[in-house]
Amino acid sequence: MSDPVYVTDALIAEDIDAYLVSHQHKTMLRFITCGSVDDGKSTLIGRLLYDSKMIFEDQLTALESDSRRLGTQGQEIDFALLVDGLAAEREQGITIDVAYRFFNTEKRKFIVADCPGHEQYTRNMVTGASTADLAVILIDARKGVLAQTRRHSYLVHLLGIRHLVLAVNKMDLVDYSQDVFDAIVAEYSRFARTIGIEHFTALPISGFKGDNITVRSPKTPWYKGPVLVEHLESVAVDTSADRAGPLRMPVQWVNRPNLDFRGFAGLIASGSVRPGDAVRVLPSGKTSTVARIVTLDGDRDEAVAGQSVTLTLADEIDCSRGDVIAAADAPPEAADQFEATLVWLDDEALHVGRSYWLKLGTQTVSATVQQPKYAVNVNTLEHLAAKTLDLNAIGVAEVTTDKPLVFEPYARSRTLGGFILIDKLTNRTVGAGMIHFSLRRAQNVHWQALDVSRDQHARIKNQKPAVLWFTGLSGAGKSTIANLVEKKLHRMNRHTFLLDGDNVRHGLNKDLGFTEADRIENIRRVGEVAKLMADAGLIVLTAFISPFRAEREMVRAMLPEGEFVEVFIDTPLAEAEARDVKGLYKKARSGALKNFTGIDSPYEAPDNPEIRIDTTAMTPEAAASLIVDTLLGDL
Repeated sequence: MSDPVYVTDALIAEDIDAYLVSHQHKTMLRFITCGSVDDGKSTLIGRLLYDSKMIFEDQLTALESDSRRLGTQGQEIDFALLVDGLAAEREQGITIDVAYRFFNTEKRKFIVADCPGHEQYTRNMVTGASTADLAVILIDARKGVLAQTRRHSYLVHLLGIRHLVLAVNKMDLVDYSQDVFDAIVAEYSRFARTIGIEHFTALPISGFKGDNITVRSPKTPWYKGPVLVEHLESVAVDTSADRAGPLRMPVQWVNRPNLDFRGFAGLIASGSVRPGDAVRVLPSGKTSTVARIVTLDGDRDEAVAGQSVTLTLADEIDCSRGDVIAAADAPPEAADQFEATLVWLDDEALHVGRSYWLKLGTQTVSATVQQPKYAVNVNTLEHLAAKTLDLNAIGVAEVTTDKPLVFEPYARSRTLGGFILIDKLTNRTVGAGMIHFSLRRAQNVHWQALDVSRDQHARIKNQKPAVLWFTGLSGAGKSTIANLVEKKLHRMNRHTFLLDGDNVRHGLNKDLGFTEADRIENIRRVGEVAKLMADAGLIVLTAFISPFRAEREMVRAMLPEGEFVEVFIDTPLAEAEARDVKGLYKKARSGALKNFTGIDSPYEAPDNPEIRIDTTAMTPEAAASLIVDTLLGDL
């Protein structure tokens, strides 16, 4: 192995332009360090930075962005100070987030992600691993294979990292014992085979002493394999498979600087493209041919995987952000139901049936997750029954989206197979997923076109459809006011239907209880029924507690803009409890009724309802008149 290059002031001053050119053409390897707490990740990274004589990324960026000859003095890095600094970061909690470091040798550039070892920060490890080519899993030679070793190995394999280094660290603390090293490798090998890891490279190292990091250690004469940096420099980052595959380019934006130009910009995920190639735009399925491949440096005759380009098409077809331009004769799948592995990343557990944003590449759709088929115990690999997924849990579940998603199995494409779930209200990333396959029913069930439209249904009734969604605490007066509103509309010859919470639970939703998951499913079903009734041209009134904003917003999203009218029956808890018409608050206070809204289950009041009724200042009759006047004024 050649000695690593230290970018000194002398080298820069000698020929900065030549250095920048050579640096530009080096290959890049992204890798992560992971493992259990105190296995020595920060120390190893400190040793890599020191022994590779790196300069910090911001210094390199400044050099690359400045074509002038620079007189900057090179900075020698004291290893003890560097390790102390990394340790200080860890103590302050800085490395709870993934810390990225940049260094380079003569042969290659590297970005290393230092992933925290604590189980509660599995989300950070997943973030770092999602773009990595290689993983270095550290094991403390004194402790052997631990639960977090298994967890991180499982996740690394799950996330598609195929290059794995098992770094048995702190060998200096076990007297560089070959027996200890061999025993750990044997134990890890047995576990690795059970999760599908077929190949890995095992190294005996000491991050603190520097053994087998950049140079071979005389203290391990029994070890004949490569040192760590040598392996990192030589491991193949294979892009040939991506280039050999069929064309896939998720559209990031439509580039239209003037009326004469309309291009579709994006990063080519796989395959290659030339002018004249036949392409298909998904999910619409429209076909065309490539007219030009446009870049800032001019038109190209060909573009391949990993390059960002703008394509123009020969035909004016509908194509926008989130669509995928693919080879016409080998398109990816498009479906709205699929099975996926989920890694749950949020402190708040998965809400089965709740609507989340699903982001896959440039596509963003609304999605719901069904009750998991099972969760995985990463220590035993046992499949466990699960009603939901808690923080750091891994499970398999079916996912349904509100419109077709263009995808490929994750095992085939990280770009089109991996997604994240985002909470619609908080914008927190709550989960990461890897698609297995589309469900058969997604391919066999097709939307049937009907000749009588929803507008025709409404015109024959001489009204505009609407859904009046009454929400508020139990006892607030929702059903009373909704009933009065329907009577007034009926006398005006309006076609209406009232869906009442208690009445619906006698039939459609009689199988549901009052857990959070059942409440979400209750509102989902009612929302679908209300939508169908609105499609029939009716004015629909619903009287449900509907305690969660996310589900009310889910129903709003089902309907055309302006047809969902949120009516907040705003009654203070003390007033609603004082009425206690059904005796439910008394039962809840005594503990006889669990998951009761306002007592041991939360109510999330609307932020901006279309109509707010203060029942402490308005009679039910007056409230009904106000709602009718507002509704008919808007319609």
